[in-house]
Amino acid sequence: MQSLMSNLLLHGRIETTEAKAKETKSAIDKVITKAKRARGAKMEMIRKIENELSAQAVTVLVENIEKFANRDSGYARVVKLAPRRSDAAPMAIVELVDFAGADTKKEEVQAEKMEETTESQKQSEKTPTDQ
Repeated sequence: MQSLMSNLLLHGRIETTEAKAKETKSAIDKVITKAKRARGAKMEMIRKIENELSAQAVTVLVENIEKFANRDSGYARVVKLAPRRSDAAPMAIVELVDFAGADTKKEEVQAEKMEETTESQKQSEKTPTDQ
């Protein structure tokens, strides 16, 4: 459970079985609530959170705790998927609501770079070249 919660905070969403997804959602909601209460630099609460998550996940959570400030609960959602092909286990995605993890930020940067390259290619096609 600890690795699922840590990966959820680091990546913003994870794909797992439906049963694990429901448990992870419940556990991550409790951890985020503890982190919100510890915002006032209560080191005891932060130490409790560190026992439940990896060091990187705690860092990401502390840096982005303001994004959860306007919510009282429901920090994660479970989206059901089609069953897994190999064993027909029910699958689901757990994702954080209103949160951009490290992976989503990377994807945004990559998308911006792609837009810039396509714009520069279009501009180079428009300008005539003298040969």
